[in-house]
Amino acid sequence: MNFSTQISFTPWNKGKLVGQKAPLRLRDIWAIRVRLQLAKKTRDLALFNLAIDSKLRGCDLVNLRVWDIAHGACISPRAIVMQQKTHRPVQFEITEHR
Repeated sequence: MNFSTQISFTPWNKGKLVGQKAPLRLRDIWAIRVRLQLAKKTRDLALFNLAIDSKLRGCDLVNLRVWDIAHGACISPRAIVMQQKTHRPVQFEITEHR
């Protein structure tokens, strides 16, 4: 038997830009911060600030726990996180928001 059926397949990224995206501009970063502050999304704002300041990948950022950056009631001024993808340590400073 000869089964020659043609299946029409359209790639999910046909006509879309692929590859590395342009980095966020400073005014875009501040626009996001202001919108999160106005919406009173404290957790999202803290995660966004940490992502921008530490340059961690998303998977590493969501795997962070409170005890990674705090010891009891005291927040560490500096933290080291092992990257999941490269297994290399990333050190970043934690500053106080004023």
